[in-house]
Amino acid sequence: MVERAAICDPDAIASLYDLYAPKIFNYIYHRLSDPNVAEDLTAQVFLRMVEAIDSDKGWRTSFSGWIYRIAHNLVVDHYRKRSRAEFANIDETPNIPARRGDPFQTTAALLDSDELLRAINMLTEEQAQVITLRFLESYSITEVAEIMDKSEGSIKALQYRAVSSLRRIMTSTPT
Repeated sequence: MVERAAICDPDAIASLYDLYAPKIFNYIYHRLSDPNVAEDLTAQVFLRMVEAIDSDKGWRTSFSGWIYRIAHNLVVDHYRKRSRAEFANIDETPNIPARRGDPFQTTAALLDSDELLRAINMLTEEQAQVITLRFLESYSITEVAEIMDKSEGSIKALQYRAVSSLRRIMTSTPT
């Protein structure tokens, strides 16, 4: 399928989209926590994919690594373009259905998630990418190594440093 996509086969490109779009959306969403922005950036990833294929500037080795690299670069660009920090408006709670149980527990879980996202965003880009792929997207060490174009040993070391940094950030940050 990847080989057919490389020669601009529309069915192969559509199949790749169907296969990778949910994964790319989840990756971006876990980095940004904004479904609308994640949806927009996911669309941009595939637009860039088609443009690169069309201009013969597609992947050279791993398609999966290449497509995640595009997504990663768009996330980095998004953070660079943001002019100010964005925080959740506590008055906007339509995403917290009353039937989910205790509103205190639901709100506490959302705040913990927001705290984790802020902590992840304090890591280096590579550390944040490893944490997102390994723990939020559930990729294996081997898959993350392929996506990031690094050795498995490098990913293990990067993951160790990232988890240590997260622990330090989360225990030193007042809640």
